[in-house]
Amino acid sequence: MPAPPAPAHAPAAPKATTAPAPAVSSPKSTVLGKSVKIVGNVSSDEAVYIGGELEGTLVLQGNLTVGPDSKIKANIKARDVEVFGSVRGNIEAEDRISLRPGASLTGDIKTAGIIIDDGAYFKGGIDICRTDQQQGASRAASASAGDRR
Repeated sequence: MPAPPAPAHAPAAPKATTAPAPAVSSPKSTVLGKSVKIVGNVSSDEAVYIGGELEGTLVLQGNLTVGPDSKIKANIKARDVEVFGSVRGNIEAEDRISLRPGASLTGDIKTAGIIIDDGAYFKGGIDICRTDQQQGASRAASASAGDRR
């Protein structure tokens, strides 16, 4: 008896969100590997990927990615923050904070947008604030509404 024909293609498995590989192709990015431990105040104009440990404060003009094995005890300020690991401290992001599966954040956040994926842990307060673009659009809408009176 012949075997049943194989399906033309197997169904695709659902994609899991995983931590991106550290971006080193850009000259404006910094990668702190798994073996790096920093205690103190860190500031940078570049995007930063943290794979190790940080304790203190972190102020960035660029984006921050917290790797899946990272342990951070710090107050953070950056443009965009994506967390795959553990953060204890407050985060302020101009654009967005993303908590990915396996992420743990204990602290308050202040941002224009937030994404909390299934499997992420968050304990703290959320303050959603408008970006400069949203404030400008709101003012323009208010001004044009006032013109229609």
